[in-house]
Amino acid sequence: MASPKAFHINSPFLESIDMSKRTGTEVYLKMESSQPSGSFKIRGIGHLCQKIAGPESKGVVCSSGGNAGMATAYVARQLNIPATIIVPSSSPELIREKLKDQGATVRVVGKVWDDANDEALRLTQTDGLTYVPPFDHPLLWQGHASIVREIKASLPSKPGAVVLSVGGGGLLCGVVKGMKEVGWASVPIICMETEGADCLNAAVKAGKIVTLPDITSEAKCLGSKTVCSQAFEYIKEGNMNIISELVTDQQALQAVETFLDEERVLVELACGAALAAVYCGVIQRLQGEGRLPVPLAGPLVMIVCGGSSINQAQLEHLRKVLNR
Repeated sequence: MASPKAFHINSPFLESIDMSKRTGTEVYLKMESSQPSGSFKIRGIGHLCQKIAGPESKGVVCSSGGNAGMATAYVARQLNIPATIIVPSSSPELIREKLKDQGATVRVVGKVWDDANDEALRLTQTDGLTYVPPFDHPLLWQGHASIVREIKASLPSKPGAVVLSVGGGGLLCGVVKGMKEVGWASVPIICMETEGADCLNAAVKAGKIVTLPDITSEAKCLGSKTVCSQAFEYIKEGNMNIISELVTDQQALQAVETFLDEERVLVELACGAALAAVYCGVIQRLQGEGRLPVPLAGPLVMIVCGGSSINQAQLEHLRKVLNR
């Protein structure tokens, strides 16, 4: 039987001359910002919805400050089933409008993602809706793993390292799964977070999963207070070289602005965290510390996770808030 059509596209894989100049090694960009819903989330959420939300479904519910909600709303519209998206008050008005444009019912509950998620789980009980987790589910990781298969099809040899942003850890789990599948388990993964949305880094430092008291970063789409346990397990296992690094909101914003200037693409602050690995010298520092080889064993691959909660007005707002 033919497998159902995927909702995501095989996103562009582009060489960045400017980033290559900065790092002294070839840099490639996996442009997940080009996905129909604006981010990589559509890979996992599309795969999960195909598996668990059939035509008889009363509808899907997702708690999301942005990109998981956008992916859920998009997929539900394609499947012709209702979508209810619960967003925390911290998510921009821009995102709420975009969700409504996709035909979703939008409700604002609580201050941070964890509050919205409690309400989404309640609706599965009271209204019989199918719960779409934003990052913590094996079917999501299976869907996200398709990124790695596409990268492998585009590269003649193994990458030297892969850089990605971490929010709740779903993308990391998918990339680890994909890299193990294609025989790339020896390739380092650099996980970038912003200070104040650093649930993975806090867990690494504590040696156990911790819950952040609050999300104080402006990168709201990285805003889970607790990392998913599978992401932390991958680090604890020690079978792969997974490096957790932090940048400030200001550095992430600077990366967003530089990327806009050099690559002519506007991405959100959460994605800027990954880009800052190059623009703020994290890669070079890790090489200087002996945690990454010099030179890298292959090209550096940046997963440009994208993001819907950004436009010119939001960029201007971030500049003001972050005292630029």
